[in-house]
Amino acid sequence: MMNYIDYRSLQESEITRPLFRHFNRRQVVKDCWRRVGGEWVIREDPFIDDWSEEDYQFLVQCLRNTVNTGGVVYGAFENGQLKGFTSVEAQPLGSENQYLDLSCIHVSEDMRGQGIGTRLFSLACNWAREHGAKKLYISAHSAVETQSFYRAQGCVEAEEYNREHAEKEPYDCQMECVL
Repeated sequence: MMNYIDYRSLQESEITRPLFRHFNRRQVVKDCWRRVGGEWVIREDPFIDDWSEEDYQFLVQCLRNTVNTGGVVYGAFENGQLKGFTSVEAQPLGSENQYLDLSCIHVSEDMRGQGIGTRLFSLACNWAREHGAKKLYISAHSAVETQSFYRAQGCVEAEEYNREHAEKEPYDCQMECVL
C-alpha cells in the first residue's frame, strides 16, 4: 500500500539543498533512443545517471530562478520528504509562443512506478494551460524508460524544436504535449 503523497507548489525560500536530502536521482540506463539517418532507433548505451553535489547546487539555483521569474515548481512529499518534483518556466517558447517549457520532472529512485510522475506531469500541464500555453515543451532524456513515460502521458515529437534545448542536450528527444 502506497503512503499518502502530498503535492504542492514550492516557494523560493523552500528550495534549498537540504530539501533534496531524501531524494535519489539515480537512474540505471541500458537502452536509449537515438536519431540515426533521420529515424529514431533504440541503441544499447548503458550508463548510470546520477547527480553530484555540484549538480544539486545547480538544480537549487535553477529551481529558485524558475519561481523568481514567474514559473512554478511542484513537489511530491511522502512523510514530509521530497520524493518528486517538476518545474515549468513562465517564458513562452515557439514561433507563436505556443509552448511553456517543462524544465524538470524527476521522481526519486525509491518511489518510481507509483504514479507520482504522472500526477506531477498533470499538475505541470494544468499550470501551463492556465498560463496560456497551447502545448508543453519537453527536452526529454533519451532513456527508453523515460520516453515510455512521456509517450504514456500523450507526448509526441515536437513539431517545432527549440534550438537552445536541442544544442544543449543533443541526445535528448524534443517532445511536446498538447494541452
